[in-house]
Order: sequence, then structure tokens, then C-alpha cells
Amino acid sequence: MIERSIGVAHPRLPLPERGGEDAPAVFLDWLFQAIPLAGWLGIQNMARDGDALTWELALTPSLNDKGTGFGGALAAQTTLLGWCWATLWLRCHGYDRDVVVAESQQRFLAPVTGDYRLTCTPQAEEGGARLAESMERRGKGRIALVQRLWCGDTLCLEAQGDYAVLPERHA
Repeated sequence: MIERSIGVAHPRLPLPERGGEDAPAVFLDWLFQAIPLAGWLGIQNMARDGDALTWELALTPSLNDKGTGFGGALAAQTTLLGWCWATLWLRCHGYDRDVVVAESQQRFLAPVTGDYRLTCTPQAEEGGARLAESMERRGKGRIALVQRLWCGDTLCLEAQGDYAVLPERHA
């Protein structure tokens, strides 16, 4: 991993062609450098399918004292997955913008007892369209996203986050 310095922004990836998508492996490599904690979360795979972004994760890095998933690590993963969804959506639409989480909450429904998958989708079916309209009209926007953690067929955690896209910075 590359050592990061406090207060120094990490270089961004070049934008894909408008309408194109980042290669998952390339984006994950960049993510692990840009946000060092991400490299320790057990992310094994990332895939997009329409409006859904999915991570497959190993449980071992997120074990708690009981041998199940540590809630704090799982909450961090849901927040980061939402940030990635918004960042990748923007990049696909030709925007190179900062995304921040404005609000998040989690509901823990069952213990995580093995490797798992996290999915992220817009809370509302028209969420992406509303974000696109706001970006076009105001140059910034917000989107509500839902993350779900599945261990096999068991829904173990459901999270919601509100992500803000900041206006373009001018030098």
C-alpha cells in the first residue's frame, strides 16, 4: 500500500469515456490506495449489474470477539460501498466530483457467520434519474442508497445512506 499523508488528496483515476465504466479491478486497486482502510476490509470481488453494485467479502478481517461479524466493520463497509456506488455512477456519467456521506444508519438483523456479499442500490427506483437531473441543473446533488448484507440466503444487515455530491471545485 502507498503511504498517505494527512491533508493531501490522493490522485484520481482518469475518467472513463462518457457512458463507459471503470474496470472493477482497476477501481479496487485505486480504492485500496486512496482509502487505506479499504484494503483491510476483506473485499474479494466487485461487480455492477444495472443499478446494483455488489462486493463479495471474506469475514475473517471483520471478526469480533464472538467469532461473527463485528458491527463497526460491517457499518464501515456499508458506508464505503455507498460511497463507491455514487462515485462510480458519477464517473460513468462524466463527472469528476467529491462524494461525502451525509447520513447513514444500519439495522443488524442476524449474525454474520461466514463470507458474505454486500449489495447497494438506489433507495428509489428513480434515484439515478433524479441525481442526473440535479447534477445537470445545479451541479451538485444527493442520492439515498440502500445496502444489504447477505450471508448465504440470510439478510443480516440493512443500511441506508444519504450521499452528497459536492459542487465542482475551482482553482
